[in-house]
Amino acid sequence: MGGKGSKKARASLELTPKEIAMLKANTKFSEKEIREWHAGFLRDCPNGKLDKKKFVDVYKQFYPQGKADSFCKYAFNTFDANNDGTIDFDEFLLAIAATSQGDLDDRLEVAFEMYDVSGDGQIDQKELANLISAMYDLVGESDRKGDRDPKKRAAEIITKLDVGGDKKLNKQEFIAGCKNDPVIRRMLAPNV
Repeated sequence: MGGKGSKKARASLELTPKEIAMLKANTKFSEKEIREWHAGFLRDCPNGKLDKKKFVDVYKQFYPQGKADSFCKYAFNTFDANNDGTIDFDEFLLAIAATSQGDLDDRLEVAFEMYDVSGDGQIDQKELANLISAMYDLVGESDRKGDRDPKKRAAEIITKLDVGGDKKLNKQEFIAGCKNDPVIRRMLAPNV
């Protein structure tokens, strides 16, 4: 019985042809790039799983001047597609692809999923204000007065993008509004 479990664990650390085919079909990475990402992932996560603490540590390397913890809570929960408390290689690479390779709509869809903390298909002002605060923490932004106040900023964004008038944003309002607003677009998808 124990032998089967350890064999399965060992096998999950190896890329299968089916897994490579799925990743190639859902990303713009070549098989060689997928294998390189996989080798790096296993170097950082020898057990094949990225937990929340390690995820925060990785983000801290990219944002040394900020506090990554709050933002990472949102990002981690978005990328942990099967909600098992860890991110496996497939979830990791699909998340990387969605946030770096996708067109603007794809990236905004990922942003929407991350901001919709309650999972109700709507972003309300409180969810957006909390995320703006987390983004400020991430980049080390301490000025939160006036126009930079997260609650005020969230209210302005929702007022501007809320076509339905319910003081919430559905996915269509969010994507359309972000695409048509250069400031919001730059904030949410800086590489597009």
